[in-house]
Amino acid sequence: MENNLLSLIIFAPLAGAAINWLIGRRLRSEKFIGLVACASVGISTIIAFYLAFKSDGALHSTQPIFNHLWTWIQVGKFRADFGLAMDRLSGTYALFVTFVGFLIHVFAVGYMHEDSGFYRFFAFLNLFMFSMLTLVLADNFLLMFVGWEGVGLCSYLLIGFYIDRQEAGDAAKKAFVTNRVGDWGFVLGIMLIFFITSAAGSASISFFDQPARGITSAFNVIAALPIDGFAWKTIFAGGITSAAVLLFVGAAGKSAQIPLYVWLPDAMAGPTPVSALIHAATMVTAGV
Repeated sequence: MENNLLSLIIFAPLAGAAINWLIGRRLRSEKFIGLVACASVGISTIIAFYLAFKSDGALHSTQPIFNHLWTWIQVGKFRADFGLAMDRLSGTYALFVTFVGFLIHVFAVGYMHEDSGFYRFFAFLNLFMFSMLTLVLADNFLLMFVGWEGVGLCSYLLIGFYIDRQEAGDAAKKAFVTNRVGDWGFVLGIMLIFFITSAAGSASISFFDQPARGITSAFNVIAALPIDGFAWKTIFAGGITSAAVLLFVGAAGKSAQIPLYVWLPDAMAGPTPVSALIHAATMVTAGV
């Protein structure tokens, strides 16, 4: 089912980030900046709840809600769209991210009062919401990876927000480097899924079947393949287990699991709302 409102969930925070960066930095009005930042996330929250809970919404239907914006990459049989999809799982996560993120934005308006980087903070915070919602609602692995990397960039910017403090800069670099280690595994996992599915006659890396556009889910292609049991030899053999382990390495980095947990304690160097958004509401939980 196609619904163009889905794109507003991710683009409203992006618009808020752009407005605060371009206009808020000149006006220096905390009321304007706070209103734009909170309103943009509020719009995402309202639309997410509407699409999730309406009579034929994502939480009431077995069919996902799609919003195909444009064909991003198409080479031979390989195709990756800039498209969004909301099913029960991603719908639940979108509700969680938008609602908790909205509350954190409201709290941050008071917390960051009279801070010299007020506009910069909310531009970064809105950009983080855009990246996180892109990660959650992407309908294929490549677009999900764009959101994945955007979240990593924003965590670096927010953890190191106090640019005059050495410990904040060190913590930001530690988080950035550690997450790049996890992302290395994630990228290899995506590549391996591409090779597995292309060898099976399909080059789709989408999450959902979309017959109207001739797209077969990568998961359905993989489900039809023989499962290789978990053994160290299969991890290096290029099979399904290998792809799952590599994707898990990326998840371990984002959710600060052993051994990629070292960045999390130092991330408290950023403002308290950053810790709430990154640790409780979005990025750490993204690994789950």
